[in-house]
Amino acid sequence: MSELLENPDFFLLDQDLSPEDVALRDRVRAYGQEHILPAVNEAWEAGQHPLPVFQGLAELGIVGTFIEGYGCPGLSRQAAGLVAREMGRIDGSVNTFFGVHSNLCMGSIYMLGNEEQRERFLPEMAKVRKTGAFALTEPDHGSDSVSLETSARRDGDHWVLNGHKRWIGNGHAADVIVLYARDEADGQVKCFVVEKQEDGEYPQGYRPEVITGKIGKRAINQADIVIDDLRIPAENRLENCNSFKDVNKVLKATRGGASWEAVGHGMAAFEIAAKYALEREQFGMPIANYQLVQERLATMLSDLTSMQLMCTRMAHLQETDQLTDAMASLVKMTTSRKALDMCRTARDMLGGNGLLLENHIGRHLTDMEVVSTYEGTDSVQALIVGRAITGVSAFTRTRR
Repeated sequence: MSELLENPDFFLLDQDLSPEDVALRDRVRAYGQEHILPAVNEAWEAGQHPLPVFQGLAELGIVGTFIEGYGCPGLSRQAAGLVAREMGRIDGSVNTFFGVHSNLCMGSIYMLGNEEQRERFLPEMAKVRKTGAFALTEPDHGSDSVSLETSARRDGDHWVLNGHKRWIGNGHAADVIVLYARDEADGQVKCFVVEKQEDGEYPQGYRPEVITGKIGKRAINQADIVIDDLRIPAENRLENCNSFKDVNKVLKATRGGASWEAVGHGMAAFEIAAKYALEREQFGMPIANYQLVQERLATMLSDLTSMQLMCTRMAHLQETDQLTDAMASLVKMTTSRKALDMCRTARDMLGGNGLLLENHIGRHLTDMEVVSTYEGTDSVQALIVGRAITGVSAFTRTRR
């Protein structure tokens, strides 16, 4: 069997990795194959968190990714991308939990909190003794998150929050939730930390409910959260969040994770399809012998290689602070579309067997439907790229 089926890296991009990054890649890959893969189908079908798998992530030295200190590894953009890629290659749900906990929640505290707040929350989260969530999205404001309506009002030593959040990963179970709301006094967006109480319950006014009936990413639950006169101590407002520009600092720092995850799903789709083609016999020979199948595999490899090249270049641009919003959008749009198409092709090549969880491709396919939606849908990404091309914003109908 071709080595390409074990490590689909046709342009040998991984040869340029440092020894530390190779060790990181192999560590995450081994954990995924040994611990996540055997457990995830059952958790996915049941729509439940595989909690032991989440807690085991602490042993890999990856929690906190780009954060330096506080028990976090301070990974480069390339290394953080490899983590997302290898996790996506195994399972999207676990990668989503990791990204929410490690990048968005911990990243918000690291970038927007003061030193006391960092010391209070980050070390325990780096050990996954406490889990996190990131509450920005609202029912009426997904892609248009800048228009969030959840309100915050100062009342003595507390802030009082009211509003509604939706699609909040781990928002029903996290110990620490960073929650964004608009200050009634100045109209600016502020960030607050909601903590579970000592009895394991949330404070009065924080009412999460698990969203059921999902067709993708079923091993990570998202919450619909009603916020009704929720009182947050003043010391739990992240000191350095004073506008949506500060929120964007966090989003910019974590940008690219979904693109790297898409590469992982694409790698999995290619591996599953190619191995199946060599093993499955029809009309007296393996289907890999047929021209149509080989053409499909070649197209999948072409798409995968282009995705790998784009993400590798994106990481370099991030390290040198040259990555623009439009560049990131082009990568997200391209990787989402190509990886989703690869998963659909692989599912079709497996025929009826592609519908079974035991063959894994159905899980990757529906998880990619989610990746194509979150962190900006393909359509929204296209409009950002279109604005860079034409100078005209299709969001506001005004020229920049």
